[in-house]
Amino acid sequence: MAEEHSKNQKQLNIELSEEIAEGVYSNLAIISHSQSEFIVDFVRLVPNVPKAKVKSRIILSPGHAKRLMKALSDNITKFEKQHGPIKTNNQPPLPPMNFTPTAQA
Repeated sequence: MAEEHSKNQKQLNIELSEEIAEGVYSNLAIISHSQSEFIVDFVRLVPNVPKAKVKSRIILSPGHAKRLMKALSDNITKFEKQHGPIKTNNQPPLPPMNFTPTAQA
C-alpha cells in the first residue's frame, strides 16, 4: 500500500543555484504582517556597529507562514533530541533599532 501511495504523489524537482546555495548569514529576524502576508526580514548584526542591513526578505502567505512555523518546530525538536537543548538565555540584549518594518498590501 505504501508503494501505491508513493506512486500517486507527484515528484518535485527543485533547482538550487550556486549563489543561493552559499546562503546568507543572519542573526536576527524581524517579522511583520498584514492581512494577506507575512514578511520576514533577515538581518546581520555586527558587534560595535550601530547600523545593520537587511540581508534577505521573504514574503509568505499566512498559510505558508504557519506551515513554516510547524516545520521549524518539528526540526528544532529533532535537533534537540540528537544534540541536546538549544540554549537561548545567554544572548546579549539587542541594541535599540531605528528600523520599524511596515507591511502594507
